[in-house]
Amino acid sequence: MNSFYKNIALWLVIGMLMIMLFNLFNQPVGQGHQIPFSEFNYQLEQGRVTDVTIQGRTLNGVLSDGGTFSTYTPEDPDLVRLLREKKVNINARPPEEASLMLTLLISWFPMLLLIGVWIFFMRQMQGGGSGRGPMSFGKSKAKMLNDDKQNKVTFVDVAGIEEAKEELEEVIAFLRNPQKFQRLGGKLPKGVLLVGPPGTGKTLLARAIAGEANVPFFNLSGSDFVEMFVGVGAARVRDMFEQGRKNAPCIIFIDEIDAVGRHRGAGLGGGHDEREQTLNQLLVEMDGFESAEGVILIAATNRPDVLDPALLRPGRFDRQVDVPNPDINGRTQILLVHMNKVPVDDKIDVEVIARGTPGFSGADLANLVNEAALGAARYDKKLVDMDDLEAAKDKIMMGKPRNSAIISDKERRTTAYHEAGHAIVAAALPNTDPVHKVTIIPRGRALGLTMQLPTEDRYTYTKQQLENNIAVLMGGRIAEQVCLNQMTTGASNDIKRATDLARKMVCDFGMSESMGPISYGENEEEIFLGREITQHKSVSEETSRSIDKEIRSIIDSHDKRARDILTEKAEILENMAQALLDRETIDAEEVIKLMEGIPLGEALKPKPKPKLNLNEGKPEAEQEKKPDFTAKNDDKESSDN
Repeated sequence: MNSFYKNIALWLVIGMLMIMLFNLFNQPVGQGHQIPFSEFNYQLEQGRVTDVTIQGRTLNGVLSDGGTFSTYTPEDPDLVRLLREKKVNINARPPEEASLMLTLLISWFPMLLLIGVWIFFMRQMQGGGSGRGPMSFGKSKAKMLNDDKQNKVTFVDVAGIEEAKEELEEVIAFLRNPQKFQRLGGKLPKGVLLVGPPGTGKTLLARAIAGEANVPFFNLSGSDFVEMFVGVGAARVRDMFEQGRKNAPCIIFIDEIDAVGRHRGAGLGGGHDEREQTLNQLLVEMDGFESAEGVILIAATNRPDVLDPALLRPGRFDRQVDVPNPDINGRTQILLVHMNKVPVDDKIDVEVIARGTPGFSGADLANLVNEAALGAARYDKKLVDMDDLEAAKDKIMMGKPRNSAIISDKERRTTAYHEAGHAIVAAALPNTDPVHKVTIIPRGRALGLTMQLPTEDRYTYTKQQLENNIAVLMGGRIAEQVCLNQMTTGASNDIKRATDLARKMVCDFGMSESMGPISYGENEEEIFLGREITQHKSVSEETSRSIDKEIRSIIDSHDKRARDILTEKAEILENMAQALLDRETIDAEEVIKLMEGIPLGEALKPKPKPKLNLNEGKPEAEQEKKPDFTAKNDDKESSDN
């Protein structure tokens, strides 16, 4: 911004200097004091004019006292006769052509100045000639990374997705030594598509490729192509591949390619023409008559279902690399990578944290370690310990504890029985995930929570496991009925989840004997994909009634299973609810003891956490002063005495 104002000041100074120079050189040679024509006639009649020089309509003269003058003369045929009568020395000169040119230049100078200022502002809008402004519509926004500007990331920093790393390491090896693969007839792949949920490390993989490859690396986003002007996206695609050909072999990375690669002909109105033109140009550049040789396109998306089929065929994106959420081993490796960047306690068991974070992505695990580090720093700890990691995990999975929430004793008692019902049914049924923690501390929008953690990563579920999950979900509501003889709104989410699970068992998983292995799911494709209107699948009213009847049967049967378990273990239910009221949180070991009938004993009071020192690091003058009540208390004591 400072250079912008400096350039404006420079242009103003140049303009003022040019005006001064034009005014200086525009003065005629020998020009004297400007006088009116009537004054000239008076001086002539008085005989004071000795010499005159006539040049066009301009008359310059010399007076008898040595003074000079200049005046503009009208067309007067008697002027020369009068001068001769007064015996004035007459000189005559032709009009100067240069003065006409100067006059024209001066008259056009304001326009030229405006044109110069306009050119200056256009260059500023274009980013000072860098091609990054709004006027450089057809220029690609791809940025070339180099070792000086990028934060160096290599494959060492990428963990938990070994198969994806192997695929991309092969691409890097191909770029470094193409003869190794070409001797057997192999060709350089045109494109690699990274597919996976958000936060699994797709962009991190691309950054690792940039750090490992010894070739030019361009990166941009899918939204960088489409602008408000028609044809800009296609022009930018052409320019991007032109830059790639000049720097071949090279890698171009497009993040979130679904912004430009969506299915063509989508929507009621035929789709977005500009986006389709951009996609068509991308298809041609990747594999057309003049396809780019030596340019590898790597793209990332978490919505492969909306991409155009022509973009996914071999010859364009030859490889689709799946980047899934990491398993327990992958989570362990990712945690180790991020924990190497913070000081941690040697007693931390990384595998316990990894087992307790099923479904976490790489970004989630990085956030967990960061939250743990912030929590440790909040209480002036030197190292991040296991308690900090557990607290960070609970905060991410369950929400921050709402210690300030005012819960009545009646609601606390209802919540305790509700969560105890979930925990007892989960502990009593086989093939269920072990209970990890039960709490009645409000977190997020929930008044309590029963957390189950799997012992291993699971990719498929049996019918028995799903039925047991329905029974566990219904356990909280039944515990309220059995022990408190009431029903509350706290079980609404449990009922919804149980109903959805039963519906999927009937309609999607084919786990109903009466309905059979048939998919009854409705077509849920969005309208913008352009297929929902033409392909619509429905079921008859009779089948819908049968589905509803089967769902009701599943819910009722497993509701009865949970009721039988809690009725049989009514004493354990009372003990666990009382333990929750006393301790607010019980862990897996305590749940096992209660299930075995072993009393927990007196509740241990948790150690109070040190309060934050908000005055730390502030000057003494800025520190907040606590009010001193000593004098008031002393006065009160003296008055009482």
